[in-house]
Amino acid sequence: MRVLLIKTSSLGDVIHTLPALTDAARALPGIRFDWVVEEGFAEIPAWHPAVERVIPVAVRRWRRSLWQATTRDEWRRFRQSLGDDYDLVIDAQGLLKSAWLTRFGGAPVAGLDRRSAREPLASLFYGRRHPVPWGQHAVERVRQLFAQALGYALPATVGDYGLDRKRLAAPAAAPYLLFLHGTTWDSKHWPESYWRGLAERMAGEGWAVRLPWGNAAEQARAERIAEGLAAVEVLPRTNLAGIAGILAGASACVAVDTGLGHLAAALDVPTVSLYGPTDPRLTGAYGRHQRHLTSDYPACVPCLQKTCGYRPTEEDRRRLDLSREQPVCFSRLAPPRVAGELQALLNEAACRC
Repeated sequence: MRVLLIKTSSLGDVIHTLPALTDAARALPGIRFDWVVEEGFAEIPAWHPAVERVIPVAVRRWRRSLWQATTRDEWRRFRQSLGDDYDLVIDAQGLLKSAWLTRFGGAPVAGLDRRSAREPLASLFYGRRHPVPWGQHAVERVRQLFAQALGYALPATVGDYGLDRKRLAAPAAAPYLLFLHGTTWDSKHWPESYWRGLAERMAGEGWAVRLPWGNAAEQARAERIAEGLAAVEVLPRTNLAGIAGILAGASACVAVDTGLGHLAAALDVPTVSLYGPTDPRLTGAYGRHQRHLTSDYPACVPCLQKTCGYRPTEEDRRRLDLSREQPVCFSRLAPPRVAGELQALLNEAACRC
């Protein structure tokens, strides 16, 4: 059986789809997937053994240059790259942009019904519409969609991403920790002074710490965190496959709510993830050996806002250094608490070995 899968973005959404492929491969031996995905994430599907072919698209980029000849040429090549012998097309995204792409698969289309899709109108493109309740983790929602679309019983076990951590891991001379300090929302950033304090603590315990970055602002922050600490290394910039290798080789990670945190979970890397404005019950790092530290700041969490709009009280001003401890909700997740959780996770990993 050959299936065309549409799940184009984002990084976390792409990663959250992998366990559904593992379920399908175990339930239906011989099933193969071609996966349509945004060009920036095209490396990820290729890591799963049930994926036969990755078909990159550039919808985000094409939108900015719809009438250029190069865009038309790329679109034509994309259309030509699709096979014509699929048994089913599954839209695992539930958006109008992904639903529109299903038109070119040449096979029956399955997707979420109007009450389950993020954009209800997307369901009009599907011949087979499946209900998947909200209020549960994104990984479980995709697993349920696949089970209904492909006709097998949903496994009762925790989802398995199907990735080979040992194969992906980059060689390392000594054990190290990885601090994933970059994220897109301003409100999801753990205070820089906290990262510095955690780096000092873990370096003092004899750990090497590595800091990746993806843009100039993240590089500058990493350099400030590492300044004067011999055991803390700012990594060179690398692509997604490179960072996956570094992640796979880490003894453990500390992460904010970021796509790379989901990748750490997919690679089964023990990770402490820090949540202030967001709710990990629905989109947190999913998998074994994952610890979620969620702020319980009573005034505002989870606010689900990209920019912190909280106005500190006089008590906040007396208790905190507001020039260094922002957003205020993260003051409930100070370095000593995070270091304690990280050490407990490392101890568990040592016992398993």
